[in-house]
Amino acid sequence: MASNHVLIAVMGMVGSGKTSFVNLASGSAFNVGDNLRSCTADAQVSKPFQLDGRQISLIDTPGFDDTTKSDFDVLNTIATFLAQSYKQGTKLAGIIYLHRVSDVRMGGISTRCFRMFRELCGETTFKNIVIVTNMWDQVSQTVGNAREAELASDTLFFKPVLDKGAQLLRHNNTADGAKNILRHIIENHPLPLLVQTDLVDRKLDLSGTSAANALDCAVNKQKEKHRIELARVRQAKDEALRSKAQEKPEVVAQCTSQLRTNLAYLRVDFENKQKTFAASNATLHQQVLDHSSASRIATTHIISEYEGRLQSLTQNFQNVRRQQESEKAGLISRLNQLRS
Repeated sequence: MASNHVLIAVMGMVGSGKTSFVNLASGSAFNVGDNLRSCTADAQVSKPFQLDGRQISLIDTPGFDDTTKSDFDVLNTIATFLAQSYKQGTKLAGIIYLHRVSDVRMGGISTRCFRMFRELCGETTFKNIVIVTNMWDQVSQTVGNAREAELASDTLFFKPVLDKGAQLLRHNNTADGAKNILRHIIENHPLPLLVQTDLVDRKLDLSGTSAANALDCAVNKQKEKHRIELARVRQAKDEALRSKAQEKPEVVAQCTSQLRTNLAYLRVDFENKQKTFAASNATLHQQVLDHSSASRIATTHIISEYEGRLQSLTQNFQNVRRQQESEKAGLISRLNQLRS
């Protein structure tokens, strides 16, 4: 790589605006996440562009606190890319770490990831780091100023890095603003990051690097915090149970008496409902019997009426038949007379 070629990495949490910053500054068109899922899966290098006579390339890195990858996986992706670059003789002129000033507070995850970022860089490169706060349009100036001051002065946040030479700048979400931030880096003397020397020069596995150890330490602290909280909840539960068991005898007796009264009431109510059900059942049974008797009488009447009508029809049929036979005999007799 040419001596005037400046390589700068852009890092930060998922959703902190890394890809948008790279696109603004370099004119690239990397995909930008617009929902809750992270977008950048691997490190990607922008097309080279010119700034103040220097050729610059920006490295867009995966964000910490990824939706689909663990922080160790993200660290592995970034560290592998940086180690390969270092093997090829390439060093970073600087690193931009983006942080949303719109975040209400820098919680445990943000603090843990920034600690891992510090160990990834190493103290000797802090002077090449620029911490950039963005998304100022989402907060009032007063609120943003207060949050920025807290981040800069608290030892849990950015103060240790700033004390070692890092810079704290603001991004106004414009291409010119992004390039002005780059001007604070392009004249830096490129230095190897601690994770690069750990992996390449010292030939350590990633799990043995300072960055991975910082991540493990943070995770273990979180586990210990959860363990203490769980123990506190269990202790409170045990104390409540003991307190319940040690209530005054008269209170226990009163509760027992009330329970017995309630039980007796429920027993009487059940017996009354059982009697009501038995009476209703008997009434329904009698209604069924009465309905059956009435049905039998009605059926007998219908059959009798039908038999009478059938007998009458039969008699009429026989009369008609006898009349037809008589008429037939008369016709035959007349026919014989006509033939003779």
